[in-house]
Amino acid sequence: MKKKIVILFAAMMLVGCGVKKIVTNDQSPVTNPEPAWHTCLIQNARVTVNRNGDKLSSPVTMQVVHDSMLVISVTPMFGMEMMRVEATPTELIAINKINGQYAQATYAELNRKLTPALNWDVLQQLCAAELPIGSERARMLYDFGDEKIELVLEYTPRKTDVPVRLTHLPLGRYTKIDITKWL
Repeated sequence: MKKKIVILFAAMMLVGCGVKKIVTNDQSPVTNPEPAWHTCLIQNARVTVNRNGDKLSSPVTMQVVHDSMLVISVTPMFGMEMMRVEATPTELIAINKINGQYAQATYAELNRKLTPALNWDVLQQLCAAELPIGSERARMLYDFGDEKIELVLEYTPRKTDVPVRLTHLPLGRYTKIDITKWL
């Protein structure tokens, strides 16, 4: 069973690398065609995070503008947003609304402790239900320093090319903390 999980995870990482160009017979690079969607919205999905035996589960909403920005809203009680992750192709911002804190980091800064490395293409595929294992469930395993983190997403049907509300949350009222303290 463990071998199957490792193989599946390796396949997800390889497919999630986001190759942007293909080579034709004449060896000249050609840009891939535009994606079939510009915006993607997944409401009432469920995320479960298992961190060294502590398991937390919550409904989430994921909104994506292709190759631009995504927002993951964690809403555990009565639809109230408790946590939010905003990401662009260059950085991540995680906001803990309960404790009034946020952490901001580039992918390079985050990946100093995170194994395997996380990048924009994998995160965008994860939030748009485009991982190679199907559109109903995704499972990712990460090491963050000495800690093991398992992320399981159970998807609801996605809506594409619908209006999404992607605005950066004003961070003035939140205290900035180091990303390593966040996790």
